[in-house]
Amino acid sequence: MDSKRLTINDLKLNLEPDALGFERLSEVGTPQEVNAFGQERAVDAMEFGLRVKHPDFNVYVAGYKETGLFELAELLVKKAALSITKAPSDWVYCFNFKNPDCPIAIELPKGKGSEFKADMATLIDNLKLQIPQIFESETYVTRKEEVIREFNKARSQVFEELDKKAKDNGFILQADQTGMMVIPAKEDGSPFTPDDISKLPEDKQEEFKKKSEYLHREMGVAMRRINTLEQEVRQRLKELDQTLVSQTVETYIKKVREKYHYNELILDYLEQVHKDIVKNLESFKPRPQGQTPFPFMGMEPTFTQYDVNLFVDNSETEGIPVIIETNPSYNNLFGTVERKAQFGALFTDFTMIKAGSIHKANGGFLIVKALDLLKKPFAYEALKRAIKERKIEIEDLGEQFGLFTTKALKPKAIPLDIKIVLVGDPGLYQLLYNLDEDFREIFKIKAHMDVHVDRKDEKLKEFCQGLYDIVKRHDLLDLHNSAVTRLIEYSAQLAGSKDKLSLRVKDLEDLLIESNFWAQQDDSQIIEERHVEQAIEKRRYRNSLFEDHIKEYLEKEKIKVATTGYKVGQVNGLAVYDLGDYMFGKPSRITATIALGKEGVIDIERESDLSGNIHTKGVMILSGYLRSIFAMDQPLTLTATLCFEQSYGMVDGDSASGAELFALLSALSDVPIDQGKAVTGAVSQKGEILPVGGVTQKVEGFFDLCKAKGLTGSQGVIIPKAHVENLILKKEVVEAVEQGKFHIWAIERVEEGIEILTGLPAGERDATGQFPENTVFYRVEQRLKELSEKAKNFLKDKKEQEN
Repeated sequence: MDSKRLTINDLKLNLEPDALGFERLSEVGTPQEVNAFGQERAVDAMEFGLRVKHPDFNVYVAGYKETGLFELAELLVKKAALSITKAPSDWVYCFNFKNPDCPIAIELPKGKGSEFKADMATLIDNLKLQIPQIFESETYVTRKEEVIREFNKARSQVFEELDKKAKDNGFILQADQTGMMVIPAKEDGSPFTPDDISKLPEDKQEEFKKKSEYLHREMGVAMRRINTLEQEVRQRLKELDQTLVSQTVETYIKKVREKYHYNELILDYLEQVHKDIVKNLESFKPRPQGQTPFPFMGMEPTFTQYDVNLFVDNSETEGIPVIIETNPSYNNLFGTVERKAQFGALFTDFTMIKAGSIHKANGGFLIVKALDLLKKPFAYEALKRAIKERKIEIEDLGEQFGLFTTKALKPKAIPLDIKIVLVGDPGLYQLLYNLDEDFREIFKIKAHMDVHVDRKDEKLKEFCQGLYDIVKRHDLLDLHNSAVTRLIEYSAQLAGSKDKLSLRVKDLEDLLIESNFWAQQDDSQIIEERHVEQAIEKRRYRNSLFEDHIKEYLEKEKIKVATTGYKVGQVNGLAVYDLGDYMFGKPSRITATIALGKEGVIDIERESDLSGNIHTKGVMILSGYLRSIFAMDQPLTLTATLCFEQSYGMVDGDSASGAELFALLSALSDVPIDQGKAVTGAVSQKGEILPVGGVTQKVEGFFDLCKAKGLTGSQGVIIPKAHVENLILKKEVVEAVEQGKFHIWAIERVEEGIEILTGLPAGERDATGQFPENTVFYRVEQRLKELSEKAKNFLKDKKEQEN
């Protein structure tokens, strides 16, 4: 079957360094635009989603982190942000004088938020200086004294009238600690004592009593008049204070009002500030020393209610905001209302309202990793609610769960205008799309990142430009074209095809950084092919501990896999171990036994619950193939068992179904299989050899075992023909093939494979429907007939014995 044997040109990437058209990588330069090498479809979807002005057309970038999806999403979003001329708004929170628990949210043009905060601070500072001066001014003192003088005059008049009434009735007014008293007076004006009164005639005493009662009533009237006068004077003094203070406030607040005349909320807020200052002008009055002996107890006046909480400041934002939230917890996204401890209690106010990344990105873009978002309690549901309701509300989770007894603030909601870009795994996208109808409604754009791209000339140029972009970003050494060729080969290996280039840019970036290290260790001024090769080999060495242990077991035959000789019903299958950061191939011995019976093909792995569903399906396909070839005229009467020898874990996948079929055919035909050959490939019921995964690793794994045990020149691996394009083998294997020490065959059908393994042709039915003698299928059919005949005789003898 020499026609199926591959040449060295089939085993490697045939690309010469000079074909690149440059000697050094720096000659290719860097792309003018964002380097979206191979991701045109995802870029088109993302740019469309970023341009659509609709709240439900948010973007989910689906891909694997190795493709650099997060970095590409960030670059495209920033590019889109710079193309939008609309300036983002500033937002401030102010005290709500009408409803203190609900701070007011005010939108201002870009950069005006900090100005408004400064203007309000200046306003209050000026008033704190100017208002006390009002009460020390000559005008104020004069007007105040005039009011007090008028009061004193009116009060004196009341007392004079009362005194006259007392004297007209023979009484005098006398003040003591308890207030005013009326006492009967003698002719000389001196007061009667109680003893004097008791000595008077009864009719005189009665007269004094009536006059005293009358004067007490008049005194009550007088006191009420004086109280009224006192109230009037207090009111006049208050009105005087308020009038003068209001005039002063108006003088200063007028400038702020004129500056922000375009904002109705600010105008209303300034009106409330004006009223509140006038209402609470006592806070601005000068305080005599010693009046507040305990300022640390909070007795000093505060002016917090006039502060401005600069909630979102876009004064230095270029274009529209682009926020990347790396820790998307609820508080980080939606902000929080902080609390402070004072004298053993927690308190809060509107100045402690802190913005979240949603607020900062409002009017622009927010980039979040989907998995990180889903890990954070309440964050995902709150984000969906905000997008659907198109507003941002700050809710206190602590209050909801009873963690705080302090009454929580309820800040006014802010309108939401944002584009969310979620970045995550394609599998996570499918889960969300299928299980969450809200997700389907608000993330209408999927930008799916590819994992490889066709290796065409124009793509090679973009690939090289991408490599140089990495070199510039990380300040690496320049690359010789031979090193670039090796990187292209490595990229094709990652893609699993000579005709593809991998888009796992993070892996290439890591390899470039490692190659740069080895070049520097070598005191080289340029990265050469040997440095890239050294980086690859060192990486393999770091990650291959488990593989080396497996190889040791194989070499010492603790795991038995023969690489020489011939055996019936035994073949070398090939499996792949994927450790996440490293893949390698491992040969396994597969055996088949045949016996009389009618159970068909029995999979020992399945019977021992060590077979996955796909492997079980593959074994069932074998039965279908055997029936289609050998059971057209008679039923299959056999019991066959298949086993992965020394396999103690789960076996899945159908890549060994071809090897299992070859073992069965060998056992049925009693034709031995060359143990120097290994097989990989799935099989169909029609006898086609189908593609499988990890072919390169499987070939290299069997080669390493043969080399360790000794190459004979006849050893090799049989693979599906469809995988010829996927083979990019290490140099050692290519050189062994070139020297005739190792071989690789590519087949399309079972018949081709059995001939390579046994040296006998499979056989094809002639015009009479018979297989030629000395073919594998002829022997299989004869063996099946023997088994069928023996089964008939067994059943016949059994019946006769029973009768």
